Amino acid sequence: MTDHAPWEVLTSRSVLRDRWIDVTADACRDARGHLLDPFYTFSYPDWVQVVALTPEDGIVLVRQYRHGAQAQTLELPAGAMETSDAGPVETAARELREETGFVAGSLRHVCSLHPNTATHRNLCHTVLALDVLPTATTQHEPGEDIAVEILPLTAVLAGLNAGLLPQAMHVSALLLALSDAGKLDFSLRL
Repeated sequence: MTDHAPWEVLTSRSVLRDRWIDVTADACRDARGHLLDPFYTFSYPDWVQVVALTPEDGIVLVRQYRHGAQAQTLELPAGAMETSDAGPVETAARELREETGFVAGSLRHVCSLHPNTATHRNLCHTVLALDVLPTATTQHEPGEDIAVEILPLTAVLAGLNAGLLPQAMHVSALLLALSDAGKLDFSLRL
């Protein structure tokens, strides 16, 4: 494997910044001396997605309008980390409770991945929530018109290739969390 040097940032400026995003335009020189100007990167707060399983192996999902897709989509409960959150597990507990009214018997961090290593500077954390029960009241934010759906885990897995969960990061989170929970085997068959 070749060791590639980091790009040299010659100049950097924020072209859009608010509480949700910071779009940066950098003038960069790559390891081979090529100038890339502008090269845009996006800084968001870290995201957390929750794979929430009921004691009966149902999975708690949310259906809501997503303006980027311009469609109602089925997704994992998820949201941005707030500065007051101690970490991904605490964010997951809050988002699960606020979006669905479910509370977990146990929560554990599964992994942290980059949503897009080419342009995004944030991380996306996957948290597994086990033995979830509907014991809280939802607290939806503006823009969240959420319907909660509990589907059998087998039906969700069977529907992945057909786009049942259209958000790519949620599909990867689901598979990795189910493997962590011992419910999915990634054995290679040759």
